[in-house]
Amino acid sequence: MDLLVVLYIVGFLRTILIIAAIYYAIRLFSRYILPLLVDKGIKNMQQKMQDQQFQNQRKQRRDGEVTIENNRQTQRGNAQTQGDYVDFEEVD
Repeated sequence: MDLLVVLYIVGFLRTILIIAAIYYAIRLFSRYILPLLVDKGIKNMQQKMQDQQFQNQRKQRRDGEVTIENNRQTQRGNAQTQGDYVDFEEVD
């Protein structure tokens, strides 16, 4: 009987130790590692936005230069909406 009680207490203490280790690991992760990951993600996004803005500035037209830009999605949408409007009256 005493052996079962000792084994139960040892199992209980091991469970408490595992829970405490997981708790402190989460605290360590959220305090030190998570902010580093967030900062790296923010810097990466800022760099992408700056690159995109730089590319847009390079594509700007010079004075007197003529370009024709077609947007196929806009043309498809306009083709569907184009047509004649027919006003009708209901006959009783």
